[in-house]
Amino acid sequence: MNQPICITFATLILLFTRLTAQAQLDPAAQARVDAAVMDIQQWASNPAIVKAVSAQNATLPADYSAMTQDKWKVATILDPFVRSFSKNEAGAFLKTKKTDTVSEAFISDANGLKVGFLSKTSSWSHKGNPKHEVPMTGKIWQGKVELDESTGLQQVQVSVPVLADGKPAGSLVVGLVLSKLEK
Repeated sequence: MNQPICITFATLILLFTRLTAQAQLDPAAQARVDAAVMDIQQWASNPAIVKAVSAQNATLPADYSAMTQDKWKVATILDPFVRSFSKNEAGAFLKTKKTDTVSEAFISDANGLKVGFLSKTSSWSHKGNPKHEVPMTGKIWQGKVELDESTGLQQVQVSVPVLADGKPAGSLVVGLVLSKLEK
């Protein structure tokens, strides 16, 4: 193949991937996402999750104040601070929920700071992002279909409130792999 054709072919593949990733879910796929959200709401009400979020809201650990988005981005997955979020009780609970359907899961406190996760997130804080702010109003949030950079799979993120005493105290975001949702 000559070079212009290769570039054109690559461009078409990229365009197709982006268009597909931005497509709306068909009703059957949306019903499967909705069913998964019901399960995720149960996860968010687990005592380990509620306790961890409530404790962090009450007293922010001292080392959290030094963390910034920029520092977080360069921190490796082997950094003890980063690893603590997958090793704590909240992270351990999320590991029990990991399936082929779940590409990612993370819990944030009321300020959008991490409480626990399956694996390192791209951002330290999700404050100001709909995936955190909408659940903080007590509502469920669902993002657009997207291509997950780490797995290369199409996913949709959903987020639910973590409730403490009936009020939103944090958020739980879960990435769902569309091809793995039960049909």
